Amino acid sequence: MNYNNQLMSKNGLAVLSLAKALLRYRVGDRTPTVTELSERLNISRGTAQSALKTLQNNNAIHIVSKGHLGSYVIEKNDRILLELAGINLLVGAMPLPYSRKYEGLATGIITTMENKHGIPMTLSYMRGAKNRIAMVLENRYNFAVVSKYAAKEFLDTHKGQIDIVCEFGEGTYCSAHVIVFHDSHFKEIQDGMRVGIDRDSIDQSDMTKRACGMKKVEFIPVESNNLLRLVQNGEIDAAVWNEDEIIDKMSNMNYTKLSVEDNVDTNAVIITNSSSPEMTDLLKHMIDIEAILKMQKIVNDGKMTPRY
Repeated sequence: MNYNNQLMSKNGLAVLSLAKALLRYRVGDRTPTVTELSERLNISRGTAQSALKTLQNNNAIHIVSKGHLGSYVIEKNDRILLELAGINLLVGAMPLPYSRKYEGLATGIITTMENKHGIPMTLSYMRGAKNRIAMVLENRYNFAVVSKYAAKEFLDTHKGQIDIVCEFGEGTYCSAHVIVFHDSHFKEIQDGMRVGIDRDSIDQSDMTKRACGMKKVEFIPVESNNLLRLVQNGEIDAAVWNEDEIIDKMSNMNYTKLSVEDNVDTNAVIITNSSSPEMTDLLKHMIDIEAILKMQKIVNDGKMTPRY
């Protein structure tokens, strides 16, 4: 059903605001009273009551009052509630799908969300966690997939701006980060090397600086999707990158694995804008980690064509 006409009506904005506010509540949850909702949304009690009636008439949510015990959600349809909240499509940001792990993760997220909840979803693919997080903070995307390493590094300097919705676990973002060398004899960064750095990638740029330490190197700005080619061609001497792409492309390159505490660089997480708690709570309820990881493994093992 198209709800645009209802959202353009006199109480349309109230319906939209109330739908967003109620996205975070699950069946069985106690909800604020109509008076509390009207105060929270800065609308009259009558308008709040009318908006709630619109939601219930459209089978988006059914709330019952239990007297002094409060009001509770007894039925809820997230797909309809999202539409009435003005969200016809959930949009997420993923890393560029250059490895089977990313292809599998994207396939799992889209397939489980659409099949289990019937909610249309699309994923946009872009280089660099910094760019993906920026799109979420600008409310151009509902969520983004980054490594736990990138999320923690961002939160260290931007406290409270993003929420980590869920973690998929070690080895779900990548198998490992490595230093790859043009020369087959090197095992560590040397003075005088030209080292590729992608400043849009929180993981890659930070781990590159740590790997170089106090070595006197020349940092060469690059886009991460060009790193392997530039190392192979000898345009740069070394770079920190993802082991999976090397393996997937069957590239016979010399590399050394990096060690990161708790393997947070290999742990995929989903982040949201902390100013949209309703989206955080909605995704926490909807995301089936086990089903997504099962799908990722099937794609990673080559038993299923990725869908993304």
